[in-house]
Amino acid sequence: MAPPPPPPRHSALCRCIAGVLLSLIIITGLTVLIIWLAVQPRKLKYSIEHGSIGGYSLAKDDHLNASFHFVLRADNPNRRISIYYDRIDVTVSYEDQKLSVNNVHPFYQRRRNVTHVDMDLVAKNAVLYGAVARDLKLERASGDVDLDVRIRAAIRMKIGVFKIRRTLKVLCEQVTVPFNSSQSFTRVYCDSDID
Repeated sequence: MAPPPPPPRHSALCRCIAGVLLSLIIITGLTVLIIWLAVQPRKLKYSIEHGSIGGYSLAKDDHLNASFHFVLRADNPNRRISIYYDRIDVTVSYEDQKLSVNNVHPFYQRRRNVTHVDMDLVAKNAVLYGAVARDLKLERASGDVDLDVRIRAAIRMKIGVFKIRRTLKVLCEQVTVPFNSSQSFTRVYCDSDID
């Protein structure tokens, strides 16, 4: 009886490479888990605390002039992460039509900190298309208007000595802003996402 043929050499090499790759995947996974447990990142929270409209006028040719003022509450509940807000773009829209766009001054937010940010935007001769002007006139008659506030910011998250660049997107939908400053404003909570 003839002895069985020897196993091919490449199968041992494949097993060795597979073992090394599996070890690297496990080590990387454990490293990420340990870092996550040490940092324990929490979601940043945002809300609009106050909103007002001033200098409102809607011309017969559907051109809007108004100034919008909002106070954004930025809550960083993290113990080990601070945030640098490098560039902040704010957009106010009504029924998916942009009314005004502006930038907010950059700022630094420490760990476990709540920061209030004033956001001033001006709509100057903003053209309203379609039924938007008619709907805005109806809301003006009711005494308040539902606006959407979108914020897009280039941020750096500081974790220890490391700084990670990301893009923050905040959406505050149906911010009910009174036309009369004597009316009360109700806080609106926003959705946020970091890319």
